[in-house]
Amino acid sequence: MKCPIQSPEHAERLLAYCAHKLDSRRAALLEEHIRNCPECADFVQGQRAVWQALDTWEAAPVSPDFDRRLYQRIQQEVSWWELLMRPLRPLVVRQGLPIAAAACVVMVAGFLLQRPAELPPVVVPAQVEASADQVEHAIDDMEILRELNHLVPPDASPRM
Repeated sequence: MKCPIQSPEHAERLLAYCAHKLDSRRAALLEEHIRNCPECADFVQGQRAVWQALDTWEAAPVSPDFDRRLYQRIQQEVSWWELLMRPLRPLVVRQGLPIAAAACVVMVAGFLLQRPAELPPVVVPAQVEASADQVEHAIDDMEILRELNHLVPPDASPRM
């Protein structure tokens, strides 16, 4: 026989033995094992102590108006939200509102600071058909502008 303490699938047998729910043949086999196994003997002794304590325990007497008070409390309708918020109400009123306001301010400031600057919309140039003369004039104009750009000093500010 495998030791019931060491194999979880047989641990139920020890509990059934302590509760006197085993048939006589299985109980006899288990009693023989308990005589030879100190771990199982300690477990059975502990279970017997628990059963004896439960047998000697007496519940406190119930007051005569217990039922009336119980039904009164059941009839009082309290919403689930009220039950949930009742223990938190003192904290919310005293400490929660300032903390919530500060958290909102921090979140708005973070959102405004982290939001990237809006880029101007990208303008896609329209395709224009140009003649060779127009292209040549545009290149000439660009060369003239480049020469003017070299003549102006870089630190000069534009006058208006």
